Formats: sequence, C-alpha cells, structure tokens
Amino acid sequence: MRKSRRAAMAAALTALAVGGTTAAFTQPAAAAPTAAAAQAAYNGVCGTGYKVVNSADIGTQGTVYLTYNAKSGYNCAVTIRKTSGSPVYIFTSVSVPDTYESGSDAGDYRSYAGPVYVYGKGYCVDWAGGIANQGVWTYGSNCGARVATRVTKADGKSVRSTVAEPRAAVAGGTR
Repeated sequence: MRKSRRAAMAAALTALAVGGTTAAFTQPAAAAPTAAAAQAAYNGVCGTGYKVVNSADIGTQGTVYLTYNAKSGYNCAVTIRKTSGSPVYIFTSVSVPDTYESGSDAGDYRSYAGPVYVYGKGYCVDWAGGIANQGVWTYGSNCGARVATRVTKADGKSVRSTVAEPRAAVAGGTR
C-alpha cells in the first residue's frame, strides 16, 4: 500500500512537472470515468466575467464546474446534467474552509443546480456536485497547492484520488 501511494504521488508530480492537467489516481484508472463520456458544456449561468477554472465529471451524467471572477474575487459552482430530461436530484456546493463561507443548491432539476457563489480570492476552495446516485467532491482546490483531493462516489462506492490542478486554477489570478 505504501509503495502504491508513493507511485501515485510520483505520477502526480511528473504530470505537474510537464505542465499537464492529467489526474493521478491512487485507485486503478478503470475506476475513473472517461472525460468524453460525461462532459457537459458549461452554460454561462454564473454570469459575466466568470471563467471556468476547474471541472470534474460526475460519472456519465454530467459535470460540476468551478468558475472565478477575477474582478470581484468570487467563485461560482454549477452542476450541469449531460442530457436534460425528467427532474432528478442534482446538487452543487462551494465553500472556503478558512472563512467558513459556503453556498449550496439542491433539488429535483431537469438540467442544472446552482449557481452558488462564495468569496474566494486568495483562499483554497472546496466544491462538489452530484446527479442522481453519483457525486464528486474536491477539497483544497485552486489555491496554488498544485494538487487537490477528489472523492468520487457512485453506486455506494467511494474512490479517493489526488488531482493535478490546472495552471490557471489559482484564485485571484493565473500562474
């Protein structure tokens, strides 16, 4: 177990060294959904000035997006279903642990939950989204840490992984 964690960390550091945004998983890669299978397009619902700084696929059902407005210092999260249809349970949340500020939205929706906002300039943010019986939570993200922790839950199973942060993921600016 100790060797596999070291190997996963080495893979994450290697991905970061070459400037990639590839996720390095501590679980077998087969446990991770493919990006093409779940990617739902960001719908701009957070408003003018918000740019996507991070995202995570939610199984095969959709995507949760974290956006940031450099002018206001606010983060916004929205969970978007890949295909609209009959209402299903969808949730989204975003929080700043250092300030205890958080926002969330949940309910039976046809296409998306959110937007929810939190002031995050200069802080790490935690964000999450879920659709039906699948969800993803990201902790310690977008603060220059270079690696965040992600927990994916589907059908009663949890997978914890480390995720390389995108280059432009620092709240308050770009790298």
